[in-house]
Amino acid sequence: MSEATSVTARAAATRAHWVPGVEGRAGKFPGPSLIPALNAIQARLGWLPREELEELAREVKRPRYEIEGIVSFYPHFRTTPPPKVALHVCHDLSCWLRGGEDRIAAVKARYGADTDVELVEVSCLGRCDVAPAADVNEHPTPVSEMAAVDALVDAARGDGVSEAVASSRTEPWPNDPYAAGSGVGERYASLRALLTGELNTDEVVATLSASGLRGMGGAGFPTGKKWELVAGTDDPVKYAICNADESEPGTFKDRQILADQPHLVLEGLLLGMAVVGAEQGYVFIRHEYGPEERVLRAEIDALRAAGVVGPDACGSGRRLDLEIFVSPGGYILGEETALLECMEGHRGEPRNKPPFPGNYGLHGRPTLINSVETFADVPVILQRGAQWWGEQGLGDSVGWKFFAVSGHVENPGVYCVPMGTTVRALIDLAGGVQDGKAVGAVQPGGASSNFIGPDQLDLALDFGTLAEAGTMLGSGALVVLAEGTDLLAAATNVLRFFRNESCGKCVPCRAGSTKAHTLLAGKSTLDDEQRSHVLRLEEAMRKTSICGLGQVALGPVVSVLGLDKGGAAARPQPRPNGAKEQPDR
Repeated sequence: MSEATSVTARAAATRAHWVPGVEGRAGKFPGPSLIPALNAIQARLGWLPREELEELAREVKRPRYEIEGIVSFYPHFRTTPPPKVALHVCHDLSCWLRGGEDRIAAVKARYGADTDVELVEVSCLGRCDVAPAADVNEHPTPVSEMAAVDALVDAARGDGVSEAVASSRTEPWPNDPYAAGSGVGERYASLRALLTGELNTDEVVATLSASGLRGMGGAGFPTGKKWELVAGTDDPVKYAICNADESEPGTFKDRQILADQPHLVLEGLLLGMAVVGAEQGYVFIRHEYGPEERVLRAEIDALRAAGVVGPDACGSGRRLDLEIFVSPGGYILGEETALLECMEGHRGEPRNKPPFPGNYGLHGRPTLINSVETFADVPVILQRGAQWWGEQGLGDSVGWKFFAVSGHVENPGVYCVPMGTTVRALIDLAGGVQDGKAVGAVQPGGASSNFIGPDQLDLALDFGTLAEAGTMLGSGALVVLAEGTDLLAAATNVLRFFRNESCGKCVPCRAGSTKAHTLLAGKSTLDDEQRSHVLRLEEAMRKTSICGLGQVALGPVVSVLGLDKGGAAARPQPRPNGAKEQPDR
């Protein structure tokens, strides 16, 4: 369903999936999600005028204050008219490491007084491979190429910015079982086999379990087990969701998979739907990924035209349908229960767990949620076999793994390597450290992961090895810091991100991250009293925050304090309850 669909039609369609009595929790009103309707209004007008919100409230019979509560939570929604040009520049770690502060200053000098241009520093845009990154009216560009920024600004002043191409890759990645240039007719082979009876659901689950595939969104829960759990619930209505809300600093590998392998992502999602018994599937994607969203929509249109999805998917008599749900912004929505709250039309605040989404998910129904990379791995394994997948890893590791590499490397980008590849080998693959410098520190698993030192570069990039070393594989984002980098300043930059992105629901995260950032801002060293204060804050946040954001927010800072003393991380990396994948029970 497109964003241009009328509010009334969308409300009716959503209400068909709504379960009476489930959404009506304390302080929340039942009914269809208003997020798509609000997205549609803003796409049409550029903002959310009061008159439009009043009309929406009348149409869907929802109180105005509920709508205002939703609008005020999400950073993408505007309640004032937009300028001609919205120029956003990223100030998070990967961009900061590539001279972001100087580039931002240059952009401010050029456009700060321009009344046509709204210049805003923002959190990660998911374009760390071209850091420092910016976007003009949500069209991405590197800030380092000022001529490109100028061209986009000039276009935005005139007839608008042309659509960007999401991918320029011509050859398939090494994990892809389908030949380059193949279309819908040649792809989706495992899905067709399952829907026509050549393959059964038990065989799919058994193959995934035998392969050792684990969730690639953060927590690493065994994929076969998760699918089995959701399939085993007896509710007649279920859902499946691909979590494409990738918005952690340094993390952009899912963006590349969406651009280059939409067929694998969607086939994996459809296979998950068929296995667990869901008729409706969603791709929940961040609004900054406009080029990738267009790639997905084109692929879904091709699937509908070919009869692969719809009321009679692949001629099986089964309904399998897909929709794209565009996020209204906020890093917290990557947490699976906050994502569900958003899709139901509430403020995106994490739920307490249990119950887990596999039992009580979207609209209170059992819901399968996996990340982009996890779903993309499924058809690869089913086509090539569990044994083949296992043989692709190094040592005790299994399979291929996508990594986003950024920071002080010569060639930032996405790399598909065997799981178990060492930190050193991946840095070498990315061209080594800029200007031939030595490594000062590395975040191996994105902003949530603890820093490791240059003496740990031979660690294997896999779940167990990194956990034993006091860090984690996390979001598959390796950020490299050259020797001489102010590590405490870098960690404080990461903390600022978590402080800004806290949903505010729980006091430990909301107050703790603010207090810690106030203490650390502008400092390169800490005295013993300050260090002790940070350690106490970290412990309180780690043990009492509701979700993974608060639990890990100070971990990178504490790990840097350990490196300053010549050791490894000063605290073990917690396994966050709010990681993007369903955690172990």
